[in-house]
Amino acid sequence: MYETLALYIDGEFIEGGGRRTEEVTNPSTLEVLGQLPHATTADLDRALAAAERAFQTWRHSSPMLRGEILRKVGQLSRDRANDIGRNLTLDQGKPLAEAVGEIISCADHCDWHAEECRRIYGRVILPRSPEVRQLVLREPIGVCAAFTPWNFPYNQAIRKICAAIGAGCTIILKGPEDSPSAVMAIARMFHDAGLPPGVLNIVWGVPSEVSDYLIRSPIVRKVSFTGSVPVGKHLASLAGAHMKRVTMELGGHSPVLVFDDADINRAAKMLAKFKVRNAGQVCVSPTRFYVQEAAYDQFLEAFVNTLKSVKVGDGLDPDTQMGPLAHERRVPTMTKFVENAVDRGGKVVLGGEVLDRPGHFFSPTVITDLPEDAMLMTEEPFGPLAPIVRFSDTDEVIRRANSLPFGLSSYVFTNSLQTATRVSNDLESGMVNINHFGSALPETPFGGVKDSGIGSEGGAETFDSYLVTKFVTHV
Repeated sequence: MYETLALYIDGEFIEGGGRRTEEVTNPSTLEVLGQLPHATTADLDRALAAAERAFQTWRHSSPMLRGEILRKVGQLSRDRANDIGRNLTLDQGKPLAEAVGEIISCADHCDWHAEECRRIYGRVILPRSPEVRQLVLREPIGVCAAFTPWNFPYNQAIRKICAAIGAGCTIILKGPEDSPSAVMAIARMFHDAGLPPGVLNIVWGVPSEVSDYLIRSPIVRKVSFTGSVPVGKHLASLAGAHMKRVTMELGGHSPVLVFDDADINRAAKMLAKFKVRNAGQVCVSPTRFYVQEAAYDQFLEAFVNTLKSVKVGDGLDPDTQMGPLAHERRVPTMTKFVENAVDRGGKVVLGGEVLDRPGHFFSPTVITDLPEDAMLMTEEPFGPLAPIVRFSDTDEVIRRANSLPFGLSSYVFTNSLQTATRVSNDLESGMVNINHFGSALPETPFGGVKDSGIGSEGGAETFDSYLVTKFVTHV
């Protein structure tokens, strides 16, 4: 059975009740899965009031209690992963193995935050006078508003919720209306784990309306958003106008630098498989492939051959390796990228077509011979498109990799320690992966630079934006 869709406010699940609803559909079959209720203004006010009231006690809760609840949710994530993953595949489209893997891996985020919240320390500053005591306290910032995307609906929501709750904050989260089942499952797990009413609230609605209402509210003290650069900039400006702290994890256009001394076949196969993960709908997906001239032909052949073997289909089919695009609107966008590439002299080596079947399917695509100003080289495709171009030397490829306003993730393949060090120092990127894919672990910081965002989630930095610093001095 598909998840029952509802609001979750002040510890209560609230279904339609005459509220405006929207259809949730399966992107593989176009089947209607359920009706998602939108929050009214009264619902948002109730969520704000509940979060504000709950904060007065939750802020003083023991980190042992917070950790206990987070660990319970981690275990429930593992116990319920198959059911949650199936529903995630139904409304988002990714292969079932990827969906279940997303749930299980996120249990580690619960465990990490459960442990780290016990280590939110202040400090004592030695005074200039022996009668004085000087203390630095780290305190929860207050009520948080969070907005999470559709491509990793479980992962993106649980990271923000765990950080807020672990820090002693309360949170109102608006998840993705297109793929809501995973966020509903999170609400049920925290409810079953004994989280006090009002600490976590889940609302749905027209994104621009809900975000504007919550961010403008004087009750909200911190805003966290994962999504596109234009929307992130708008929300950051709105939060800034009200002097509210933000964490912004925005889009990228991740460069891949493959040097001729790398293990070329290994790099090509790894990158091809990573490219079609979630049909390329990944903010850290490799999206600009720069291959050194001597290795170019070998890399291209291995990359294309690997993609040719990828089975595209319904995510519930156990043989499927790539599912559909999550939204109907993404299909003509892929076509637009391909048409622009061809117009700019690009050569479609593989794919480039809408698949003739029900659902939002687009073929894995490889395009070569593109100029640097082609649309595919300057805008994030967020789909299964891979532009592959040549480069000659290190200075050139670093300049080209850094030429865009994005700086989320990057990938480097080389067997030279000197090259690896040089490139990792000079790339303008929040995350640099050398010879493997090692980002997004709970113990490592995740975030970008330039237009790709502000702040980090995960790692020792995970609570930074949810805490304020208070200096206390007394005699």
